[in-house]
Amino acid sequence: MESAIPTRRRPGTIRLAPLRDRRLSWAAIGLAALCAGAVIGYFAFPTYPTYDSFYALLWGRDLLHLHLPDFRVYRGPTEHPLAIFFGMICSIFGDGGARLMVLGSIASFVAAVAGLYRLGRLCFGPVVGVIAALLLLSRFFVENLAAQGYLDITYIALIVWAVALEVQRPRRGGAVLVLLALAGLLRPDAWVLSGAYWLWLLPRTSNRTRLARLAIVVSAPLIWVGLDAIVTGNPFYSLTATAGLAQELERTQGASAVVSSMWTFTERIDKLPVMLGALAGIGLALWIAPRRALMPLAATVLLYLVFLAEGVAGASVIDRYMLGGATLLLLFCAVFLGGWWMLEPGSWLRRVWIAGALVLLVFGVSSAASTLNLSTLRNTLAYKNEFHAGLATALRDPAVASEVRRCGLVSLPNNKLIPDARWILGTVGQHNIVARSEARADVTKGSHTLSDRIRAGSVAVYPLGSAIFYVAIVDVGDDPRDQVPLSGFKRIYTSRYYAVYGDC
Repeated sequence: MESAIPTRRRPGTIRLAPLRDRRLSWAAIGLAALCAGAVIGYFAFPTYPTYDSFYALLWGRDLLHLHLPDFRVYRGPTEHPLAIFFGMICSIFGDGGARLMVLGSIASFVAAVAGLYRLGRLCFGPVVGVIAALLLLSRFFVENLAAQGYLDITYIALIVWAVALEVQRPRRGGAVLVLLALAGLLRPDAWVLSGAYWLWLLPRTSNRTRLARLAIVVSAPLIWVGLDAIVTGNPFYSLTATAGLAQELERTQGASAVVSSMWTFTERIDKLPVMLGALAGIGLALWIAPRRALMPLAATVLLYLVFLAEGVAGASVIDRYMLGGATLLLLFCAVFLGGWWMLEPGSWLRRVWIAGALVLLVFGVSSAASTLNLSTLRNTLAYKNEFHAGLATALRDPAVASEVRRCGLVSLPNNKLIPDARWILGTVGQHNIVARSEARADVTKGSHTLSDRIRAGSVAVYPLGSAIFYVAIVDVGDDPRDQVPLSGFKRIYTSRYYAVYGDC
């Protein structure tokens, strides 16, 4: 089925584009348009990094100032070495570093779209490549994450390009392993892909080459545990801390629930029509071009199995961890929608295939039309900017800034706004910016130290409005009393989003 294209073809003959086809001029134009659109969106919606990304930026700034970052912060996210390195670069640009962090995520989204196009073109031809890219472009769940600077977007870009490079030149080796190692500095899932790929490369290679490639494979986990060991003294801190926080925030599930979540999360990311198309597309891809379908399908299956294994082992079960597998799954939906192009005109199979693709397309468009709300997406992005910008305005108000200098301690309802406040105030370390939910938790354990510090003299920030409070501020287990002003504190600032009290 995958032989060279003959001079004369019978109806129904399968045609495949050559793997080394370099006619990409029109694709380059499309990429340029995509980059232009991304830049316009970057300035049209001036969002700021999300929680994990903000901490990567803060820890990078700590390293830039020759301070060891503090990974043991209250409800701190898992550290990601590559993100911290990028955060260190961004922090060089001062206040603009936060926006650069978002720009990096948006650029990664563009790279992921380009990579999925390239992968689709190499495997199944340009029509499938274009459809795969358009499917990713239409995943507003992913675009929303990119606009908020999520680290996961860079991860999926690295994974997609690693698979594309391997498809372009089977058993390529070094370049693919380097991309997977970089991805492994963002998510441990890539460690499994790296190990599996190293085993795939073993035949017909010298022992020296095997060892050199193994060094690349183990570099990501060694860097990760090495950084943990240097900063915390525990080389497995990320593993143990993440598992503990997952239990605290009720993000763990049993085996059956994890399996159910795999379907639910994929549907949330890809939507049901795309999932159905992908399932059918996998069968068609294996029938029409099994060799070219093998690598992306193997990577997809491995990523889903890793998610399952991590969930069963007690790690957090959240939708973002499905992004790698869900993104690669788009390729197979593109096969169902456009793979008929590989069949010569005149085939009854081609006509049936086109009819099935049209039915799925109508189903997908009608489903999107009934559920998509672009105004909600725009409001969400604008809101993310406003609650950060509002906090910056509040903390930089002369009266508040004066009280902060006098008190030396700022309290927030919980952990959610701590990285924003740290970045705005330019502090190194978290000791002077604390969460009232942590103080309350300490009291239940018999310690009043933090609670006494807050009551002895501090600046207390209170988010206003139900949208801010319930969407961005509240975590599982938080007590609404942490949103009630402390006795004796006087209000010194009020805005649409925040009230600030002080008692020094």
